[in-house]
Amino acid sequence: MKAVILAGGLGTRLSEETDRIPKPMVTIGNWPILWHIMKVYSSHGINDFVICAGYKAHTIVEFFANYREHHSNVTIDLATNKVTCLSEAAEPWKITIIDTGEGTETGGRIKRVRDHLDQREPFCLTYGDGIADIDIGALIAFHEQNKFDVTLTAVKPPPRFGAAIIKNNRVTHFSEKPSSGEGYINGGFFVVNPSAIDLIEDDATIWERGPLETLAKRGKLGAFTHDGFWRPMDTLRDRRALEDLWASGKAPWKWWD
Repeated sequence: MKAVILAGGLGTRLSEETDRIPKPMVTIGNWPILWHIMKVYSSHGINDFVICAGYKAHTIVEFFANYREHHSNVTIDLATNKVTCLSEAAEPWKITIIDTGEGTETGGRIKRVRDHLDQREPFCLTYGDGIADIDIGALIAFHEQNKFDVTLTAVKPPPRFGAAIIKNNRVTHFSEKPSSGEGYINGGFFVVNPSAIDLIEDDATIWERGPLETLAKRGKLGAFTHDGFWRPMDTLRDRRALEDLWASGKAPWKWWD
């Protein structure tokens, strides 16, 4: 199974960092949050990634193109211009990076990578700026057992987020900005049947609007409730909180050794 990561937005609320790099490349403990998300999937056996890049896409390409050299011990022979890696540090990842455009909406980005997906099986999908300790295997099993077209991970929000209204494990509709942190919101970490991409019209389609709202009305949008750790990195304050967790050695999302 493949995992698609939406990594092309501008990240204007984190402009202290995103003036020079895309938000998914902002670091937590010297590693981009994109890397942390990929490690979560990899710890559950998913190692084939499609990254929907856009804003400053070249920085993502450069990071992974030089990944082994930057994270291994090396010998550099200046006379022959040869670099030899002395230790293997690379994860078993296959990474396809597609420039989906700077102004493309979330739905449009998914549609643009359709040809890089297996049309015979579901794929995972998430945002490149949110991290969690989600059991990906349980999420996939829930999706397959309930035969939804799309399953989202429903998480408990801080008060500033809008809510997904859930009944019998189905999203029935969405509510704008609740006044308290009660209820659940869309936390990303989707499982998607490829047929759902048919609901995306063009680059201007917002995944969370037309397609998901249509599926909710049809009773085909599932909600996998997750009451564990989840946090987006929307602001500098969010980044600092995630940095503190990582530095403590007790980051809840770190399932790997």
